[in-house]
Amino acid sequence: MFREIVAYRRSPQFNDRFRSEFRDLLRWRRDVRHFRTDPLPAALVDELLDLACLAPSVGNAQPWRFVSVDAPENRAAITANFEAANARALDGYQGERAQVYAGLKLAGLREAPRHLAVFCDETTAQGAGLGRQTMPETLRYSAVLAVHTLWLAARVRGLGVGWVSILDPQAAARQLNVPEGWTLVAYLCLGWPVEENDQPELERRGWQARDAACRQVLQR
Repeated sequence: MFREIVAYRRSPQFNDRFRSEFRDLLRWRRDVRHFRTDPLPAALVDELLDLACLAPSVGNAQPWRFVSVDAPENRAAITANFEAANARALDGYQGERAQVYAGLKLAGLREAPRHLAVFCDETTAQGAGLGRQTMPETLRYSAVLAVHTLWLAARVRGLGVGWVSILDPQAAARQLNVPEGWTLVAYLCLGWPVEENDQPELERRGWQARDAACRQVLQR
């Protein structure tokens, strides 16, 4: 009778130094808007994508789909999309808040050497629907986890990542000519940061400080 033989690997032991450095990694991960224009090695970007694909996903569906936006006309269209969306967002603020918003740099689209659009394939058969029958949005959450994994992997290598969310996602999907059923989850700028700081830029610019309420746990 056939008997499957499974080889078990010893799990890694994460010591105190690693735990401390992991905490530093989380503290120093920043949403970068100020990039140097130096090109990134293609092998480095490939490595980041490989690591991003180790992210958890509902039903092991792995629904993330990456689009490298390289053509100048596509980058120009995305930049115009951002500028229009940003102007609309500014109209929603008044007074001092509007002045602060207008002074924020909210994207590094012109400087960043690499642009990556991350989509969720809503039509994927991978995972056979496991885990998302009652919460189909977990498919997109899985793509977000891939983004976060890539973000941490980039920071370990000294790279910066900027998440541009001030966009019309449907217009971006049309411009990039992706398959139907793909939903834009994140538009990322990648490059070497001009500066590094463990304090969020929005906090430094007076927009929003960290809130202790994020640590609140309700008891039920």
